[in-house]
Amino acid sequence: MMEQALFILINVVFNVSIWLILSLSLNIEVGFANIPQFGRLAAALVGSLAVGGIIGRVAALLAGQPIDERFVENNAYAIMVINSYLSQHPLISVLLLVLALVTSVLLGALIGVATILPAVRLSEAYLGITLLSIAEVLRTFLYNYDPIIGGTRGVSVPAFLQFLNDYSTPVTLALMVLMAITSFAVAEAISRSPLGRAMRAIRDSEVAAEVYGRDVMKIKIYAVMIGSAMAALAGALYTIFTGSSYANDYSRFTWTFLPWAYIMLGGVGNNVGVSLAVIVMSVLRSFIQIYKHELASHLFNIDPSWLEYIIIGLIIILITLFRPQGMLPEKPVFTLPRRRIEEIRKRVLEEKESS
Repeated sequence: MMEQALFILINVVFNVSIWLILSLSLNIEVGFANIPQFGRLAAALVGSLAVGGIIGRVAALLAGQPIDERFVENNAYAIMVINSYLSQHPLISVLLLVLALVTSVLLGALIGVATILPAVRLSEAYLGITLLSIAEVLRTFLYNYDPIIGGTRGVSVPAFLQFLNDYSTPVTLALMVLMAITSFAVAEAISRSPLGRAMRAIRDSEVAAEVYGRDVMKIKIYAVMIGSAMAALAGALYTIFTGSSYANDYSRFTWTFLPWAYIMLGGVGNNVGVSLAVIVMSVLRSFIQIYKHELASHLFNIDPSWLEYIIIGLIIILITLFRPQGMLPEKPVFTLPRRRIEEIRKRVLEEKESS
């Protein structure tokens, strides 16, 4: 019983951390800037590539292993040697972990710019389809091209925290939680910043934003850069925790449509609402994944492999019909704190009465 409770806790913390970062990244693009980001998996996959395809080879070079096609062909042996080397050099291991996260963020921002620049002037529907297509092309290419991350086989990644022995998993989870909290803080800071207000102005009316001197294209590019960088961080953390980089792990359902479901449930444009939705749905998903066979036997003998898809789809339909604004609708963001606004309003009224 204790082991099962621990397994559930690890599963929930893992899901909440990864999909909170991913959903907040999508909320910046969709909720703030109204960009139809249906290619979210592209940035997450690039984050995985940064860990497995780039930093994995850096670690191989340090451990005296080949970094050419032999790195993929003899990946199991190479990773065994790398992990042995990193266990003996904790400082290098930690530095490589930090480098992996930084590289994923930079590559995520780069892929964001690369995907949005050719299509940023398209209308919403065409832009969404284009971003979705680019993501699928990237995933298909990495799945069928072996030299980068192993193609259909994938590659294992270094166990950066293996030197901690039994504490490696708790520390990795703590790192993921820390990154999720940091991502929330960043998303909230952007929401209350001039950039966030400019994004909302563009979302509400691009024409009005242009009239007031805002560069719509530049702000949209900023939004995609920030969102893609955060999504790549989620992909990197997922790869580090699972220990492998494999292109087909990044499906449209998990890495694009689930975050859309979370922001719709929580409230588009509301970071607190999105966070609440991620927590609720991650707990639900974890229990479905663990007890799906028991649940399916009581639900008209539904195939357990489809149970999660059915429930998520049903939730999206119900949200759209009965609560389109989400659990916590977006609140107005003021340039000044409300208390300061009230003080100014009272002072103006007093001046009018005295005059």
